[in-house]
Amino acid sequence: MIPDKAPKEDVFHAGGDLKKDAHVPNFEKYKELYLKSIEHPDEFWGDIANDFYWKSKHTGQFMDYNFDVTKGEIYIKCMEGATTNICYNVLDCNVHERGLGDKVAFYWEGNEPGDEMTVTYRELLQQVCQFANVLKSQGVKKGDRVSIYMPMVVELVVAMLACVRIGAVHSIVFAGFSAESLCERILDSQCSLLITADGFYRGDKLINLKVIADDALQKCRDKSFPVQRCIMLKHLSKEVEAIPLSSQSPPAKRPCPDLQVRPPEKVPWNPEVDQCWLSLLSGVSEECEPEWCDSEDPLFILYTSGSTGKPKGVLHTIGGYMLYVATTFKLVFDYHPEDVYWCTADIGWITGHSYITYGPLANGATSVLFEGLPTYPDVSRMWEIVDKYQVTKFYTAPTAIRLLMKYGSEPVQKYKRDSLKVLGTVGEPINPEAWQWYYSVVGEKRCPVVDTFWQTETGGHVLTPLPAATPMKPGSATFPFFGVVPAILNESGEELEGPSEGYLVFKQPWPGVMRTVFGNHQRFETTYFEQFPGYYVTGDGCCRDKDGYYWITGRIDDMLNVSGHLLSTAEVESALVEHEAVVEAAVVSRPHPVKGESLYCFVTLTEGVSFSRTLEAQLKKQGKIMRRVLRKIARNERDLGDVSTLADSSVIELLFQNHCCGAM
Repeated sequence: MIPDKAPKEDVFHAGGDLKKDAHVPNFEKYKELYLKSIEHPDEFWGDIANDFYWKSKHTGQFMDYNFDVTKGEIYIKCMEGATTNICYNVLDCNVHERGLGDKVAFYWEGNEPGDEMTVTYRELLQQVCQFANVLKSQGVKKGDRVSIYMPMVVELVVAMLACVRIGAVHSIVFAGFSAESLCERILDSQCSLLITADGFYRGDKLINLKVIADDALQKCRDKSFPVQRCIMLKHLSKEVEAIPLSSQSPPAKRPCPDLQVRPPEKVPWNPEVDQCWLSLLSGVSEECEPEWCDSEDPLFILYTSGSTGKPKGVLHTIGGYMLYVATTFKLVFDYHPEDVYWCTADIGWITGHSYITYGPLANGATSVLFEGLPTYPDVSRMWEIVDKYQVTKFYTAPTAIRLLMKYGSEPVQKYKRDSLKVLGTVGEPINPEAWQWYYSVVGEKRCPVVDTFWQTETGGHVLTPLPAATPMKPGSATFPFFGVVPAILNESGEELEGPSEGYLVFKQPWPGVMRTVFGNHQRFETTYFEQFPGYYVTGDGCCRDKDGYYWITGRIDDMLNVSGHLLSTAEVESALVEHEAVVEAAVVSRPHPVKGESLYCFVTLTEGVSFSRTLEAQLKKQGKIMRRVLRKIARNERDLGDVSTLADSSVIELLFQNHCCGAM
């Protein structure tokens, strides 16, 4: 599976300075550790587990599982019986055992330049304990689900860790989602409380978050699920509430500098439901004993789009996830105590959960937490921040790289960036041109690029280079991380050897893999294990080259990857047909120079509106839309293959004639 020797041709290598102090300094060491992780996983992960605090140890085998639906229910268990608390491990242990209380946990950089603050590990622990006590006072207890709908502020991290400190399960909803999406996720996870903010600016656009949250709560009431309590952070408030201002004050405690010019609209308030974050903290103790939980107790639920249109509540558990994200963060970014790390993702996605919150904090890292956009107020913003905080490890999405590529190298070269040591990409495969620009212009050919492949479901990186150990190929996720055993299958479920292309699957679990779809274990089994019994099915295509490198080719199911975020074709189609003018809709992808993929929507309109309401119907046979044909038309490709099953093939030319250049 892993070649005996690393290839020497057509690859890029890390510099000698990086190799000197690297955790995994060369390919031979990578292979040695990889084989140990596969052949002796109990020993490999057991050594790592010893670095964490366990109130009680596990009694059985380290990992127990069944991946074969023909042999019974699918399950994965890691260190079952052990008890711990992830908040205690990432905060208390760092403050009280490792002496990191005064170390910076986060440099928070607001949307507006100059809106900033610093939070140490000790301050973060105090804030988390206070808010954990607030949650307890609101009746939240172990096992309860709490919905969090917030912008990228320190209080978002505080809310997450306060939940897990008392054993509650957080369900974070990306602050760009609609009221309907928020409502759907609250209903599915049966959340007892919502935490939100008044609003935030994204660039120069005001997002009235509380208005959207109130709409979602009304939709919940309309569906007979009233959420009794909503805690709101006054992020944009000009009120100081008699608390002295200082550089250490979180943004909730002071006015945003920009709001004198652009004050937010009046925030809606329901005194029967709404409570103010800051008011609730008044007089609350800064000490809160952690709730000790089983390693397999739920940690969080995070929704990802499903091919049926209904989002899946991916459930991760405590012990295995903690081990896995801590280890992947340390080794994939070759983290060292003096590093300053910056992941530009939003915590509303899995990347933010694993590689802004839990992974970095578990390692006692200093991170940048960024609220803004890469192009606001200008396209040099990211590189200004890199220099400002002397960022050494930088992790972003190919979409952002392609966006900044459009502006050329000058905005990048305005800043030194000489602190950078490792660059990373996440969310989608990176095209070789973007990889080369990132490597050559941003990293000046001295920073290795770790092109990471993983999913919400995997919890952490599963295919990835290691900075000093893996020779890089632009666009390849290279080799599996420790404990991960990939395979490529054909449509018959047969494993392919050597250079090949097919379905990417995994043959055994690793500690951080999801445990179920919340409230629907049958959907978990059907989605990930039914197609090829004995394997976890990623839904992605993959090819392996002659050197054993893995290359992700894209989604195989009816999912689209737009700007690194999975979108369900069924979900988009459902939204389109809700419009009174649309009778039917079909959605496919086509290449986009910045987003990677974009949505291309075919719609049949109501008679008399315009064009023809029959076009899409004529592309059906037995009620099934031929997506293969629609994808070709979206790309303006004339070679459609076999179209003999179409009821009326003449409609194809009409679709080409009405081919549009724009895309959503």
